Amino acid sequence: MTRATKKMASDVTARDPENDPQGGLPDAAPQQLPLALELRPALGRADFMVAKCNREAVAWIDHWPDWPVPALCLYGPRGSGKSHLAEVWRARSAARSVLGRDLVGANPDVLLGDAQGLVIEDADSGLDETVCFHLYNMLKERGGHMLMTAQQPPARWKVDLPDLKSRLGAALVCEISPPDDELMVGLLIKLFSDRQIPASPQIIAYILPRIERSFVALADLVAAIDRQALAEKRAVTLPLVRSVMDGQ
Repeated sequence: MTRATKKMASDVTARDPENDPQGGLPDAAPQQLPLALELRPALGRADFMVAKCNREAVAWIDHWPDWPVPALCLYGPRGSGKSHLAEVWRARSAARSVLGRDLVGANPDVLLGDAQGLVIEDADSGLDETVCFHLYNMLKERGGHMLMTAQQPPARWKVDLPDLKSRLGAALVCEISPPDDELMVGLLIKLFSDRQIPASPQIIAYILPRIERSFVALADLVAAIDRQALAEKRAVTLPLVRSVMDGQ
């Protein structure tokens, strides 16, 4: 996060505009992260917010190609940033990318081509174990790497092939946990910025104690606020945000 964003995180977590006897934060110009204003989240490394919940995962991505083993698994709840980091790594490593379920019946040679890296997204949603085992061995022989994303760690996957289970047991495993207050604030500011919505500190402070601590919940709420503002042709204000949250 930027220094300004960290200060805002401290400010908004200190007061709730509905419960503060002084009426919440004083009026101030909205503070926004210096991000490109697009209708989709950017996937650049500089745009990924580093906090305690994801710091280890970011460190492993930054440490590539000096991984001690061929495979890394990032696991955590849906929408936690696993795919963002996987895309950062894919772009850096020129890796191929595939969904776990799409490995079923695939030809490993055709799938991998001459690449030295492979991303397998949603690897715990059902793998073709034989194909995955061959891909792992091919990458190891090439001195390449495999990055997998999942909601559960490999030890909890249903894997019957002993050789693949052994390979997964030796992989680097890194959890991305739900966001803390500081990251929640930063994510809210970023999600509003991605939709070109100026969000005041009062709005951020109102949302923070009233929402599920998950990345998906934040994204869904900001999308709902945007839809409501467009439908009513209104600016995003605290009363509008309150009405959207009361209606969910």
